[in-house]
Amino acid sequence: MPHPDAPAGLLGGRRVLITRSADRAGPLAALLASLGAEPVVLPLIDFERAADQTALDTALDTLAAGGFDWLVVSSITTVRMLVEKAAERGTTPAALVPAGTRVATIGPSSRRILEAAGIPVALAPVDIQSAEGLVDLWTAAPARLLLPQADIAAPALRDGLAAKGADVTAVVSYHTVDFPARPGLRLAAELPSVVGISHNAAPRELSPLQTRRELDAGTLDAVVAASPSAARRIAATLLPLGRCRFIAIGRPTAAEAATLGIAVAATAKVPTPDGIVAALGTVFANEGNNR
Repeated sequence: MPHPDAPAGLLGGRRVLITRSADRAGPLAALLASLGAEPVVLPLIDFERAADQTALDTALDTLAAGGFDWLVVSSITTVRMLVEKAAERGTTPAALVPAGTRVATIGPSSRRILEAAGIPVALAPVDIQSAEGLVDLWTAAPARLLLPQADIAAPALRDGLAAKGADVTAVVSYHTVDFPARPGLRLAAELPSVVGISHNAAPRELSPLQTRRELDAGTLDAVVAASPSAARRIAATLLPLGRCRFIAIGRPTAAEAATLGIAVAATAKVPTPDGIVAALGTVFANEGNNR
């Protein structure tokens, strides 16, 4: 059955570069392949365990003891950290979050994966699926809040929640690094399975040299950046893109790309595989089928 946002044949034969490792690109790659596109991957960023494990463990101990009213999860990689930490402790991710602590997140993908891990989500934006959307939605009374984040996380979520009266404890839960992460430090816990989402697709992986050759030859139709850090790596390693269109997973990624001088062909309205497919469909529909 054709995807509602990608008319039959519109993505057929299109070659789409996903700047994630194959294991993290699986859901989008599987959807693109089902629509006749050829997904290829070039990993640009990776994730390592937090250098300060003591601070992270202390925060998680306080969480498990009921010391926080809210846990705010701002990325799927944070869910991966929770899964890994639960395994270290011989328990489940759900056991890290006591019944009296509510959970908020910034979008549908992290919500589905959290709930697949047995962690119910009490609050998540629907219209603006981002840190900005969660801050806009936040109306909770003054509360103690744990915010585990990447080392390079923008301050907007922390500061926005604090401005609304939350007592925010922010802790580094992982480090974003150039791919590949150092052996033994990669955050690689397997995420729980979500019905309807495949994490097992194995798209072809390109080397940086192969990618450069394909960009120069004009054989890549689009490149997808799933984070501002991916946009920065694209700017540092892949420019010029030539005829390859830059697709941003959301407004923060699009804004970072624009700051770096990258022309953004489309921005996904929702930061999901379906949202990216819809953005690609818009670009290719506007251009027609002329190659």
